[in-house]
Amino acid sequence: MLWATRISNIRLYQYHRSLLFTAPHSFRTKLNFSSLSQPQRYCYLDEDCDDFLPWLEQKAGAKISSVLSIGKSAFGRSLFASKSIQTGDCILKVPYSVQITPDNLLPEIKSLLGDEVGNIAKLAIVILCEQKIRRKSEWAPYISRLPQPGEMHNMIFWSQDELEMIRQSSVYHETINQKSQTENDFLAIKRALRHDPEILGDITYEGFMHACSLVGSRAWGSTKGLSLIPFADFLNHDGVTEAIVLSDEDKQDSEVIADRDYGPGEQVLIRYGKFPNATLMLDFGFSLPHNIHDQVQVHFNLPHHDLLREMKIDLLQRHCTPPIKDVNGFKSSLESFTIKEVASAKGRGLPQSLRAFARVLSCTTPEELSDLAKEAAQNDGRLARRPLSNRSKEIRAHEKLLLLITQLIEEYNATIKSLVPVNSTPMCVRLAVRRQMARDLLSGELRILNSASMWLKSYCTTLTTTAYHCEDIGDYRAIPG
Repeated sequence: MLWATRISNIRLYQYHRSLLFTAPHSFRTKLNFSSLSQPQRYCYLDEDCDDFLPWLEQKAGAKISSVLSIGKSAFGRSLFASKSIQTGDCILKVPYSVQITPDNLLPEIKSLLGDEVGNIAKLAIVILCEQKIRRKSEWAPYISRLPQPGEMHNMIFWSQDELEMIRQSSVYHETINQKSQTENDFLAIKRALRHDPEILGDITYEGFMHACSLVGSRAWGSTKGLSLIPFADFLNHDGVTEAIVLSDEDKQDSEVIADRDYGPGEQVLIRYGKFPNATLMLDFGFSLPHNIHDQVQVHFNLPHHDLLREMKIDLLQRHCTPPIKDVNGFKSSLESFTIKEVASAKGRGLPQSLRAFARVLSCTTPEELSDLAKEAAQNDGRLARRPLSNRSKEIRAHEKLLLLITQLIEEYNATIKSLVPVNSTPMCVRLAVRRQMARDLLSGELRILNSASMWLKSYCTTLTTTAYHCEDIGDYRAIPG
């Protein structure tokens, strides 16, 4: 059985507690700061890795690849075609026997860890144990070639000042949550190992955080929970290719099939997933200048001065989302929506739930809210599935939404303008890289917000200037007047 299931690192830290989100993708860390959609050629092979593939093949007792070589590109260590590759060729095959999983944990450590410690943390401990014994480790040729902390730009390594650059983005809070979960895992492991300090008594939070980032950026979902796949994790990302790493449970190996022809010397690329820059930066430590998969998560509140606030909260909670508590324990009306680029006339990319929220937000009487509740009852419980029958109220709802998005656009523009390039001195290289990543992230999300703004303006103009009618799909269609 072939499969390629991946779990986003944003959610994976919470996966062992609740199944919040799963998605097909891979985990990698590479310093990629531009699109890799064009063929990349290497200048020289990575002489430090001459012995790596022979070592891995000897360990596996099988051929891993006869068409790929390890080289260096502008994006770090990479894999290149050493001979011509045709579409459909199997270009590498890594047996499960040489993949590192949580099962590689020492039995004495495994017995001490409970379910509160997730697979990322467990696999991180495997790395730390192998690092501790250094050359005595059977995985030393692989472990020694993993990136060092100074080479990684995953957002968990960003300082608070650096994180302030992307405060407008939801990934700011996701990073804070990831840091908090990593700290909790570290404390849980320290408690579990306190009675046997000889095992990993010298473990530090910084070392654990680095190991977790290595796992979170390189591991693949597997029947073992997670798997590090040596050699395959040298492959770089291209957001438009169809090539991915597939696992074959019957053959007990992971393989990559070329989705196009490659000439000798071209860098071979795979797709980690259809990820926005927020995910690439948090999970993998790089961004793309123009990411076709960008999206933006927006949060809106019902104003406290709204006299119908409690009724609106009740309506939204009954038909949209469960109550959310703030840090003080009070119920909140915070709503979160993910917007993708809005390109079609029907507004695809603008969530129907967001438009429903705007319709609730714009209600001014209890009767209007009651009408929405009745509509929800008639539409499988979905709130405001269709446009409001009153044209002026529908316009008012979408103008309110347009105002909220316009405010976000102004905030994004102000922040982007403040991210001026820094001098490229050695002391400022890290800041320069991360500042560019912040610009890529915010510019992509701003592009999405601008597309939503343009659609909302067009929609309101259409309602103002043309006749219309309601359709089940939930949009007005312009009818010549």
